[in-house]
Amino acid sequence: MEKDSFIIEQIEKEAGIALKENWQKSFHEYINHLIHTDFEKLVFLLYRIDVSEQKIKTLLDNTYASNAGELIAEAIIERIEEKKAAREKYKQTGEISEEEKW
Repeated sequence: MEKDSFIIEQIEKEAGIALKENWQKSFHEYINHLIHTDFEKLVFLLYRIDVSEQKIKTLLDNTYASNAGELIAEAIIERIEEKKAAREKYKQTGEISEEEKW
């Protein structure tokens, strides 16, 4: 559940929304809403979260339009997970070895 809470927190922060109990379904619906009503806001959200434009193009080229919101939402979730993993991997313990000091 910790993973979910981190993802929810990041989505709510970046998208400026409050997700409901069934947060994944709620997020899929929100992305579908943006596709149909505010595409510019969707593009800005993808940019802020750093989802590759090429990845989105590839996903959309290989699917039906009715699944677009779900696929984009899942790509956003995946990117948030990747960013969290990278932060944890490269998190410093506060100690720097003599070799790494400048």
